[in-house]
Amino acid sequence: MSIKADNLTWKIGRKTILDGVSFEAQPGRMLGLLGPNGSGKTSLLRLLAGLKRPHAGRVTLDRSDIGTISRRSIARRIAFVEQHATTNANLKVVDVVKLGRFPHRSMFSGWTRADEEAVESALARAGMAEKRDERWQNLSGGEKQRTHIARALAQSPQELILDEPTNHLDIQHQIGLMRLVSGLPITSIVALHDLNHAAMFCDTLVVMQQGRIVASGIPEEVLTESLLKNIFSVEARIEISQHHSRPHIHYLR
Repeated sequence: MSIKADNLTWKIGRKTILDGVSFEAQPGRMLGLLGPNGSGKTSLLRLLAGLKRPHAGRVTLDRSDIGTISRRSIARRIAFVEQHATTNANLKVVDVVKLGRFPHRSMFSGWTRADEEAVESALARAGMAEKRDERWQNLSGGEKQRTHIARALAQSPQELILDEPTNHLDIQHQIGLMRLVSGLPITSIVALHDLNHAAMFCDTLVVMQQGRIVASGIPEEVLTESLLKNIFSVEARIEISQHHSRPHIHYLR
């Protein structure tokens, strides 16, 4: 088992943001979280990462309620890259990535070979090894996103949660980043706006509207013309590729 949402409800004041949300992320697979703005995606991700507590229901990690697990233990298990993740200090790339090792180190422990290997592996996986000595402020938007993912990977997580990681990136960096995440041998949950990216890279999809799940399953079953019209208010034609059976969305004028 991996990470599971069980009948989650979360509110701000009297307003219900999430209403009875349930699903399970399959181990080692990529789950795409879709929905219009305001559908509750970011709030759901923060509950899954243990950063907020639900008003009802629970999040479980291998059947254990996340509310009973220490913050440090969660950070060793789950890495969360927020939508507007930033780094204030003008650190080197390698120093940003080293921050991911904090959950694994005590206050008085020195830097270990395991820490070094985790950082080097994360830099290599994220394609940032050659940029290790570059300063944060000199990086492109895509390089900053890859650095944040490298920092998350340095945590040695079993689950990786990303909130719209391709926002504000050019198409080359969007595709490269999605390929990177989909190729990782860990469970990933990714909130996305681009429906074709979701269809191309995700193993399963969960579609939300007004705090509720309205569809879930494999991309070719979930992404239908009627769903696009009813949930996303777009007219589209969907073709299924003969090579990999993934749907491709053609938006109509």
